[in-house]
Amino acid sequence: MALLSCTPDINLNSPNRVLLSDFGPEPAVPVGVAVPTIVPGLTEAEAEELRAELVKVEEEIVTLRQVLAAKERRCGELRRRLGLSALEGLRQNLSKSWHDVQVSTAYKKTQETLSQAGQKTSAALSTVGSAISKKLGDMR
Repeated sequence: MALLSCTPDINLNSPNRVLLSDFGPEPAVPVGVAVPTIVPGLTEAEAEELRAELVKVEEEIVTLRQVLAAKERRCGELRRRLGLSALEGLRQNLSKSWHDVQVSTAYKKTQETLSQAGQKTSAALSTVGSAISKKLGDMR
């Protein structure tokens, strides 16, 4: 079964791709940042070429973000159609993470230490309880 895709064309040379200009103007340089007219070590032509490449790369980044957002929406739609909820995914991630913690060396050492501490505390409380019982018996 072929699925129709609602995602934008990811070919950056495609005439169907979504452009930055489709969403309004965005300055290549943040507002308030001065653009140097003379860049040390570069000719004006090299600087202009770099600025043009920068604009192109920024447009590609915007396009890739849009494609990623579309893919994430599609992924969510597919998960819903398959009956996989976000909560189920979270549960599986937590379950796997908890398993990873349990098999880790640090967890095992901590578990052993706490077990030993619990045994010693139990023994100490038992001794204190016995001593109190003996004192109460002696007082009678």
